[in-house]
Amino acid sequence: MTSTGMNMMSRIVFYEDRNFQGRSYECMSDCPDMSSYLSRCHSCRVERGCFMVYDRTNYMGNQYFMRRGEYADYMSMMGMSDSIRSCRMIPMYRGSYRMKIYERENFGGQMYDLMDDCDNIMDRYRMSNCMSCHVMDGHWLMYEQPNYRGRMMYMWPGEYRNFMNMGYSGMRFMSMRRITDSCY
Repeated sequence: MTSTGMNMMSRIVFYEDRNFQGRSYECMSDCPDMSSYLSRCHSCRVERGCFMVYDRTNYMGNQYFMRRGEYADYMSMMGMSDSIRSCRMIPMYRGSYRMKIYERENFGGQMYDLMDDCDNIMDRYRMSNCMSCHVMDGHWLMYEQPNYRGRMMYMWPGEYRNFMNMGYSGMRFMSMRRITDSCY
């Protein structure tokens, strides 16, 4: 896995009010609990890099991908409450991408190798569900619905044996996308 020095320059600024008003909190790395810095969050500006934001502390709950740009009222735009409680910096990655997806938990059932984006696992692989995966290379976003829609989950190299144990009970992942240089 190759990460570049760009990671040190990643920066996101959260604001309590819409249109970048009110108290702000600047973050340049992972933050497991933002509640002591801001009471609410209605806008943000990603100045460099990409981040995942979460509606619960310790990187739990619903996840949202934020790339460089201005989000003057992103909370209502994404259908979120004002409860962003943690954020994780996504390191820039240059290299190959590889992930094995499995139909059942603990790497059971059908298995397929992914090296590029997949907008619909049912259409491509005749696979009705993805319950576990092994990310060998790269950083990925997995989506609940085909065509990169619905709730999402950020995945980095590692073994993910059971999505239900990760707080995603009842959630099926139906599409996957690589987080590439074009995201930055």
